[in-house]
Amino acid sequence: MKNYNIAIIGCTGAVWVEMIKCLENLKIPISQLKLWASPRSTGKIVETFMWNIEIKEVNEDFFENIDYALFSAGWEKSKKYIPIAVDKWVVCIDNSSYFRYDENIPLVVPQINWDTIWNSKIIANPNCTTAIAAVVLNPIYKKYGIKKIIMSTYQATSWGWAKAMAELEGNTQKYFSWEKATIEQFVDNIAFNVIPHIDKFQENWYTKEEMKVVWETQKIFWDNNIDISCTCVRIPTFRAHSESIVLETEKNVDIEDIKNILENAPWVDLVDDIENNKYPMPLYASGKNNVEVGRIRKNLVFGDKWIELFISWDQLLRGAALNAVEILEVCINNLKK
Repeated sequence: MKNYNIAIIGCTGAVWVEMIKCLENLKIPISQLKLWASPRSTGKIVETFMWNIEIKEVNEDFFENIDYALFSAGWEKSKKYIPIAVDKWVVCIDNSSYFRYDENIPLVVPQINWDTIWNSKIIANPNCTTAIAAVVLNPIYKKYGIKKIIMSTYQATSWGWAKAMAELEGNTQKYFSWEKATIEQFVDNIAFNVIPHIDKFQENWYTKEEMKVVWETQKIFWDNNIDISCTCVRIPTFRAHSESIVLETEKNVDIEDIKNILENAPWVDLVDDIENNKYPMPLYASGKNNVEVGRIRKNLVFGDKWIELFISWDQLLRGAALNAVEILEVCINNLKK
C-alpha cells in the first residue's frame, strides 16, 4: 500500500491533537506528516505516534509533495491557503464553514454520502452539531423518511479552543472566591450559566450556528424538503455536546423498531435503559468515537409520526477530527490518487 504525505493546518486549537490520534487509530498509511500553526507556535516540537515534528510556517513551498491536507484553522486560513494547496494538486479536507455551502463542493459524513466526493480537490467537513445528528438520523431517514426536525443543542466549551475551557475553569474558581468573572471567549459568564447564543444572529433571529444545522442537514441528505428549526445553547461542561431532537417521519413509527435500527447502526451506541438510569450524557460520551442515543419515545403532542430522542457525543472526535480523518480514509481506500 502506498504511503501518503499528510499536512495538518491549524495546530493551535483542540481538534488537531485529536486528528493525530485518529490518524494513528485508523492506521492511515503516512510517509510524511507536516504541521502548521500560527507564527507564535512556529518552531515548537510536537511528539507524535511516528516521530517528533517541528511546527512550520505556511509559505508557497509548504504544500510541495503533499497528498492530503486537513484544515482546522478557521475560515480565513481556509479561504487563503486551500486554493494554493489545490493548485499543487493537494486534496483538502476543510473543517471550517467556508466551503460548506458551495453547491459544487461535497459536504461529507462518510457513513452517509461518501460517494459524493468523486474526484473533488476540496471536501467540506460539516459542523459538529450537524454531523452527529446526521449519523443518528440517517438510518431513521432511510426506513421512515423525515419531514420535520426540531432540535435543541447543549454544547460544551471545547468547541475548538483550549482558552474556552480554561475560561470555564477559571470562572468556576472565581465564583467560589467571590471574584469577578472573566468574559473573553463567550458573550457572558459561562460558569453556572447557559448561553442561548452561539455565533452571530441572522436576519431571521436564528444564529448562524442554528442555521448551519438547517443548511447542512438538507445538503447532506440531499433533501431540501426537510423542515428544520434549531436552538443552540452553550453549557458549562468541558467536552462533548448533546442534542434533544424531535422529528416527524413520513411513515408511522414503531419505537421498538427505531431502537433496533439505532442499536445496529454504525458508529451509534444505544444507551436507553431508563430503569437503571442509563441514557446519553456528555460525561460518558467524552473520548468515545460513537454517538450515544437514548430517551427514545413517541412525542405526546404531535401524533404517531413524531418521536423524540437525546444524543451525546464527543464533538472533537465524531463531530470534527474523526469525521475529517474518515473522509481521508475514504479518499485513500476508494479514490486512489
